[in-house]
Amino acid sequence: MKTRHLTLSAIVLAALIVIAYIPIIPLPLVPITIQNLGIMLAGALLGGRKGFITVALLLLLAMLGLPVLTGGSGGFARFFGATAGYLWAYPVGAGLIGFSVAKLKQLNRLNFLSVLVIILVFGVLFIDGMGAIGLTLVTKMPLSKSLFLQLTYMPGDVIKAIVASTITVALHTRFGKFLNA
Repeated sequence: MKTRHLTLSAIVLAALIVIAYIPIIPLPLVPITIQNLGIMLAGALLGGRKGFITVALLLLLAMLGLPVLTGGSGGFARFFGATAGYLWAYPVGAGLIGFSVAKLKQLNRLNFLSVLVIILVFGVLFIDGMGAIGLTLVTKMPLSKSLFLQLTYMPGDVIKAIVASTITVALHTRFGKFLNA
């Protein structure tokens, strides 16, 4: 991996950790956070492989007990609690976003909607769907109820997807050579 790739991955990892300390909106079982915005950006900006690895490294740090997850939490137990499905889906979602965005010929304002659809599918539907499955496994709640519960998060997640798409297109338009090198 080139120094440029390592630097960019380190910057994104640091941003993911900083985002974890932005206050949450507490709800029963699963809080509203913006950490998934960082996951969306990690995939879209770093690409599939580097996005996956960077987010997986974040989760490894969390497993080791470092306070890098939402609310400054960490520890192995987080990966078997109510939010486990989201956590396990984060690196895969980032990878899928990255591989899909990389398939676009050129990122500019004209294909903003393509980027938005990719992020909505893999950053919202996939991650929230896996979160619902994890919630079902941990709480024994029926899957239909877990999926219905995800509707609480959809408006905010759609806004986060729009923000991530806007940032992605803007940065790729301005710094595409640096991001894609």
